[in-house]
Amino acid sequence: MDKVYKTLGFWTAIFAVMFYVGGMDIVAFIFVAQTGFFILLGYLNLSERMYMYIFAAYLVICWVGFTYYSTFLLEPGFGMHK
Repeated sequence: MDKVYKTLGFWTAIFAVMFYVGGMDIVAFIFVAQTGFFILLGYLNLSERMYMYIFAAYLVICWVGFTYYSTFLLEPGFGMHK
């Protein structure tokens, strides 16, 4: 299971680089933080159950954050530029 977290760290690092190159610095920083989190967890050698609990908590936190952002912070508009 630790290899899965190392793989997640690799892919979030790839996304961080692509976001940085695309000029999305804040999102790139978020993905760099996720990369560090996943790589750190990959080297802790926890039990599979603990890895599953951590991943479930990660998914819940991401879903709550996305729902909060899309409900309260996102300004409606479909491709309209100001």
